[in-house]
Formats: sequence, C-alpha cells, structure tokens
Amino acid sequence: MRILLTNDDGVHAEGLETLEQIARELSDDVWIVAPETDQSGASHSISLSDPLRLREIGDKRFAVRGTPSDCVIMGVRHLLADKRPDLILSGVNRGQNVAEDVTYSGTIAGAMEGTLLGIPSIALSQNYDRAREVGDIFDSARCHGADVVRRIVKAGFQRDRLVNVNFPGCLGEEVVGVAVTRQGQRNQELLKIEGRNDGRGNPYFWIVFGRADYVAQEGTDLAAVRSRQISVTPLKIDLTDEALFDGLTAAFADA
Repeated sequence: MRILLTNDDGVHAEGLETLEQIARELSDDVWIVAPETDQSGASHSISLSDPLRLREIGDKRFAVRGTPSDCVIMGVRHLLADKRPDLILSGVNRGQNVAEDVTYSGTIAGAMEGTLLGIPSIALSQNYDRAREVGDIFDSARCHGADVVRRIVKAGFQRDRLVNVNFPGCLGEEVVGVAVTRQGQRNQELLKIEGRNDGRGNPYFWIVFGRADYVAQEGTDLAAVRSRQISVTPLKIDLTDEALFDGLTAAFADA
C-alpha cells in the first residue's frame, strides 16, 4: 500500500514524525509532501497567484511552499503521477480539530483534497491539555494511531467521504476507547479580536479563541475527546442542506 502524508504544521513538525511512525506500521511505501512553513488555519485554500516551489529534503520527503491542499495536489498529480497513493493521511495536528475547527483546518483540508482526487483520506489531530503535563503530547496518537487507521481502512470509504480522527489529550494507556461521533458545535462568542501596539505605537491585531466551559453534546467529537475517547467522525464533501433545499424549492415554486 502506498501512503502519502501531509500536514498543516509544516514539514519539520513533531506531529508529522508521529504520523510517519503510524504510517510505517502499515506500509513500507510512505511518501511525505508537506508545507515548507506552518499553514495552520489555511483551510482548503490553493495557491493560484504564486508558483509552487518544491524542494526534496530526503528520501521520498518533499517540502512545498504552499498550502496543505497544494501539497496533496503536488504529490498526487506530479510526484506520484505514475502510481497514485492508495491512502492519504493528514496530520498529526498539534491540537484538536473538532466542531467548527473543521472549517478552518488545513489538516482537514489535506484529507479533503485527497478525497476530491478520489483517494481514501483520513485527517488526524492530537488534543493536549495545557494544564496537565503528560510528557509526549502525541502519546495517545502514537499508541493507537495505526490500529485506528487500519480499522477505518478495513471499514471502507464511500465516494466523497473522509474521516476526521481526534486523539484525546492524555497518555495512550489512559484512552478509554473509540467513539464514532458527529461534528459538534461550540459557542462562537469565544472567538475574539485582541489588539496590541508595535514598537512604533501602531496597532495590530490577533484573532484569539477564549477559553470557557461549554456543553459538549453527547455523541459529538467534543464530548468524546473530553471523555478521553478517540473521536472518529465521518465527513462529506457535499455541504448541501437537504431540509433547507426543500424549503427553498417550495418558496420559489411560483417564481
């Protein structure tokens, strides 16, 4: 099985090393095509106004000056054009990608691009508890990643579907199981703008996420990770809302 790896934290990220360890438990034919620099929050963007710079940094290991989606396209359409990958793994992201994170995440986008190209794709992310020292924050991903990926692959992929995996922020031995979940939803009031001033007194701003308690509905990715379960969430490319579709059809029936 040929596996293509990418991420959004950059080609030198520790999470990518973790992903490579996971992939090598499944195959000897592992390729890495990842962004030259951190692309967190890049979402499903591609570079149209700038050229893609490709740099070989090791055996079957390449850095691209571009987004995660660029990397997958470069890997599938150029580097592996003669023999496409059988599986694309994106991650392991440093930090969870749950709830509305899915819409911002470059990690998810890497798997989404693979899905659009017709290749089974999985995004993997690692939650971590900033208030708790656990040593290797990727421990639960290292311990359970290969088995989770193996089970997902065995279950099979439907067309235009991908899978989002989130590991809880605890040691591998503290994981209590795996939950197949729905995408949750947080309170978007936690999203804030923080203003500062530079050395010349000019203002600049950071987008920040506040921290507060929220209700994690049972059966969601949020609830699973909070309960030290590995969250496995099936996602689909088609974003059409069928209920609203029917309502709009009726609203415009006489137009």
